[in-house]
Amino acid sequence: MVRQPCVYIMASARHGTIYIGVTSDLMARLHQHRSGAMPGFTSRYNVKRLVHFEMADTMEAAILREKQLKAWRRDWKVALIERDNPFWEGRAVMLGFTPLV
Repeated sequence: MVRQPCVYIMASARHGTIYIGVTSDLMARLHQHRSGAMPGFTSRYNVKRLVHFEMADTMEAAILREKQLKAWRRDWKVALIERDNPFWEGRAVMLGFTPLV
Protein backbone atom coordinates (compact mmCIF):
# COMPACT_ATOMS: atom_id res chain seq x y z
CA MET A 1 0.00 0.00 0.00
CA VAL A 2 1.35 3.38 -1.02
CA ARG A 3 0.95 6.22 1.47
CA GLN A 4 0.29 9.66 -0.04
CA PRO A 5 0.08 12.64 2.30
CA CYS A 6 -2.95 14.78 1.59
CA VAL A 7 -4.83 17.76 3.01
CA TYR A 8 -8.54 17.73 2.33
CA ILE A 9 -11.67 19.80 2.83
CA MET A 10 -15.03 18.21 3.59
CA ALA A 11 -18.38 20.00 3.74
CA SER A 12 -21.91 19.24 4.89
CA ALA A 13 -23.42 20.92 1.81
CA ARG A 14 -22.75 23.84 -0.52
CA HIS A 15 -21.67 26.74 1.71
CA GLY A 16 -22.28 24.49 4.72
CA THR A 17 -20.07 23.41 7.58
CA ILE A 18 -16.42 22.97 6.56
CA TYR A 19 -13.85 20.55 7.98
CA ILE A 20 -10.16 20.57 7.06
CA GLY A 21 -8.05 17.49 7.73
CA VAL A 22 -4.82 15.74 6.82
CA THR A 23 -4.16 12.07 6.15
CA SER A 24 -1.68 9.68 4.59
CA ASP A 25 -4.51 7.53 3.18
CA LEU A 26 -7.30 9.60 1.64
CA MET A 27 -9.40 6.62 0.54
CA ALA A 28 -9.50 5.10 4.02
CA ARG A 29 -10.19 8.46 5.64
CA LEU A 30 -13.05 9.18 3.22
CA HIS A 31 -14.58 5.81 4.05
CA GLN A 32 -14.37 6.66 7.77
CA HIS A 33 -16.03 10.05 7.28
CA ARG A 34 -18.73 8.79 4.94
CA SER A 35 -19.65 5.78 7.10
CA GLY A 36 -19.78 7.86 10.29
CA ALA A 37 -17.06 5.67 11.84
CA MET A 38 -15.29 8.75 13.22
CA PRO A 39 -17.22 10.19 16.15
CA GLY A 40 -16.77 13.90 16.64
CA PHE A 41 -17.13 17.07 14.61
CA THR A 42 -17.74 15.55 11.16
CA SER A 43 -20.35 13.04 12.30
CA ARG A 44 -22.06 15.60 14.57
CA TYR A 45 -22.44 18.10 11.70
CA ASN A 46 -22.98 15.53 8.92
CA VAL A 47 -19.80 16.58 7.09
CA LYS A 48 -19.38 13.83 4.47
CA ARG A 49 -18.76 15.56 1.13
CA LEU A 50 -15.17 15.84 -0.13
CA VAL A 51 -15.03 19.22 -1.86
CA HIS A 52 -11.27 19.82 -2.19
CA PHE A 53 -8.02 17.92 -1.73
CA GLU A 54 -4.34 18.54 -2.35
CA MET A 55 -1.63 15.89 -2.42
CA ALA A 56 1.68 16.70 -0.74
CA ASP A 57 5.20 15.31 -1.08
CA THR A 58 5.63 14.76 2.67
CA MET A 59 3.41 14.51 5.71
CA GLU A 60 5.17 17.55 7.13
CA ALA A 61 4.19 19.58 4.05
CA ALA A 62 0.58 18.36 4.30
CA ILE A 63 0.40 19.32 7.99
CA LEU A 64 1.81 22.78 7.25
CA ARG A 65 -0.77 23.29 4.50
CA GLU A 66 -3.56 22.08 6.82
CA LYS A 67 -2.50 24.60 9.48
CA GLN A 68 -2.33 27.34 6.86
CA LEU A 69 -5.83 26.57 5.56
CA LYS A 70 -7.31 26.34 9.06
CA ALA A 71 -5.94 29.83 9.79
CA TRP A 72 -7.60 31.32 6.69
CA ARG A 73 -10.79 33.35 6.80
CA ARG A 74 -13.89 31.43 5.74
CA ASP A 75 -14.33 33.45 2.54
CA TRP A 76 -10.79 32.47 1.46
CA LYS A 77 -11.61 28.79 2.06
CA VAL A 78 -14.82 29.14 0.04
CA ALA A 79 -12.87 30.80 -2.80
CA LEU A 80 -10.33 27.95 -2.77
CA ILE A 81 -13.09 25.35 -2.99
CA GLU A 82 -15.00 27.22 -5.69
CA ARG A 83 -11.91 27.84 -7.85
CA ASP A 84 -12.05 24.20 -9.03
CA ASN A 85 -15.43 23.09 -7.68
CA PRO A 86 -17.95 25.95 -8.01
CA PHE A 87 -20.97 23.82 -7.07
CA TRP A 88 -19.27 21.97 -4.18
CA GLU A 89 -19.75 18.60 -5.88
CA GLY A 90 -18.55 15.50 -4.04
CA ARG A 91 -15.06 14.79 -5.33
CA ALA A 92 -15.03 11.31 -3.75
CA VAL A 93 -17.00 10.12 -6.80
CA MET A 94 -13.89 10.83 -8.91
CA LEU A 95 -12.04 8.42 -6.60
CA GLY A 96 -14.55 5.60 -7.05
CA PHE A 97 -17.02 6.25 -4.23
CA THR A 98 -20.76 6.21 -4.85
CA PRO A 99 -22.50 9.61 -4.89
CA LEU A 100 -23.98 10.81 -1.60
CA VAL A 101 -27.77 10.91 -1.50
